Amino acid sequence: MTTDPSASPAVDLAPLLAAQREAYRRDGAPSLAERRADLSRLRAALIENRTRLEEAISADFGHRSRHETSIMELGSTVSGIDYLHKHLRRMMRPEKRHVAVHMQFGSARVEYQPLGVVGVMAPWNYPVVLALMPLATALAAGNRVLLKPSEFTPTINALLEEILGALFSAEQVAVVNGDASVGAAFSGLPFDHLVFTGSTAVGRKVMQAASEHLVPVTLELGGKSPVIVEKGHSLDHACAGIVFGKLVSGGQTCIAPDYALVHEEELAAFLTHYEAAVVAAYPDGPASEDYTWVINDRHLARLNDLLEDARAKGATVREIGREAPSAHPRAMRPTVVLGVTDDMTIAHEEIFGPILPVFPYRTLDEAIDIVEARPRPLALYYFGHDKAAQRQVLDGTTSGNVTINGTLMHIAQDDLPFGGVGASGIGAYHGIEGFRRLSHAKGIYVQGRWNVTTLLRPPFGRMAERLLRFILR
Repeated sequence: MTTDPSASPAVDLAPLLAAQREAYRRDGAPSLAERRADLSRLRAALIENRTRLEEAISADFGHRSRHETSIMELGSTVSGIDYLHKHLRRMMRPEKRHVAVHMQFGSARVEYQPLGVVGVMAPWNYPVVLALMPLATALAAGNRVLLKPSEFTPTINALLEEILGALFSAEQVAVVNGDASVGAAFSGLPFDHLVFTGSTAVGRKVMQAASEHLVPVTLELGGKSPVIVEKGHSLDHACAGIVFGKLVSGGQTCIAPDYALVHEEELAAFLTHYEAAVVAAYPDGPASEDYTWVINDRHLARLNDLLEDARAKGATVREIGREAPSAHPRAMRPTVVLGVTDDMTIAHEEIFGPILPVFPYRTLDEAIDIVEARPRPLALYYFGHDKAAQRQVLDGTTSGNVTINGTLMHIAQDDLPFGGVGASGIGAYHGIEGFRRLSHAKGIYVQGRWNVTTLLRPPFGRMAERLLRFILR
């Protein structure tokens, strides 16, 4: 079920939520078999519709590499579904908990109960994986889901609506399309939990709207994720990894390296190796078949404004890789920016495009200080084999997840939680942490036939005093 993409702010979403909530009360929590069947159907539909999904996403971007879509979206989603399917029995199993010594005749456990109805607000940059992995996690936890995709990807939204509509009833999974006003109304619904992926600025508004009904939120935001290159580390290796992380999907990745920190003595060599890595990955420049366009003209204008602001304030802006005069204007050429200062917008705003500011550093402590002077990022990358230096970076910085000697690949580890900290997000929804995030951990104590604590009931006497002396010893 879906609302019309041109829906007005007056659209009433409450009946959708009410129908799902009533269905949950009527049917109760789904069994392990039912949850696994849901996951299996979703997985099969993704495989069956691979070509259609690749084409729909490319249509929304203007051009996006079909391999990028299959690797970063379909492969990640299928792998995540497989993980949930395999480990779901263990996740659902009640956990025995410790009982205090004076209550040993009793027992304690935690049972993980579905929350009910979960809202999912997905962004445009990865419209499949960032919609369907929260959806799959919510279904694995036994919930029903309302899904609000971004209005910037209407083609893939229509296909997801078709696929999900064929798999699930509207009482289990419903899609809500619409513009920002519909998104605002969606974020104000009294869900049992709300998962939002997007910018920090919009995340603040979503959290404020959710607070009206005390709806708990998981916010997957972004920020300026740094990459630090250790002095002496292979620049061929580092630059190949940074180019992959920075330029996949045209740089429009929430965990893309936002800026690089390179030792001042290796700055010139880094730039040479970085350009060589760009040419190797995209031999026809921005006209390469595997190079993804910027999503729309508005976002392209924002990126160009960042460059113009930096250039006007003294930065050096250098386009790299091969020129492609015949490339579409939104196939933005990879760019590096040197001499960035704190008065430039690019120093503070998440870039979300194929632009890499490069900062020199003299000591590793200085590089860590540069990272820590900014809001906490969603990801951090370090290239270097020295274990002590790795430990220094891990201990000296606070971020979301970390990949050492690579980029992005922490998100492909299904058994790791994925989430930010501080300005880059709240909560996580991968791994068992995701299942638990979208479940209610219900603590249960079963009092034994012999209950020593009855001695602590009035009227209090000598036995109560003795028991208190034991407890408070």
